[in-house]
Amino acid sequence: MLLSHNFELKDNIFPQFSREKFAQVFIDGFQDKPNIACSSIDNPHWMVEIIFPSDEFSADKIGQFCAKILEQKRKSQKPDNVKMPDILILGGKKTTPPISDSPTSLQPGEWGVDVVETASADSFLTDLNWDERVKDKPIDRVFKIEIKGE
Repeated sequence: MLLSHNFELKDNIFPQFSREKFAQVFIDGFQDKPNIACSSIDNPHWMVEIIFPSDEFSADKIGQFCAKILEQKRKSQKPDNVKMPDILILGGKKTTPPISDSPTSLQPGEWGVDVVETASADSFLTDLNWDERVKDKPIDRVFKIEIKGE
């Protein structure tokens, strides 16, 4: 599973992560799960690779872990009386040939996951036309995890 980061926050309350810090959030977050390997990768779009036993975890379960890990990190940075950002974990299984021959490009059968931080998940999903994009996809090839900020 490969992760990218869409940072859609404009208020500067929550800092945008560098590629290294974004990867470190998940590397640290998965430390208590020895059967899940997490590392930074060198790719223009993808930032993190997560390798997990598919007989033990579904892709959406790993996505749920990712959402909770990011939520906990942002809660640790949140000033009092500030709303948390909405977090979206949008996953899709690659079914087409790779875009490049780079070893870090998303390969057929692998999951590409966009990790989104936004002020409004509803607006982001509407702008992305999410419902239309996924309506004809088999349910085992796409997932969405949403945590609304509070």
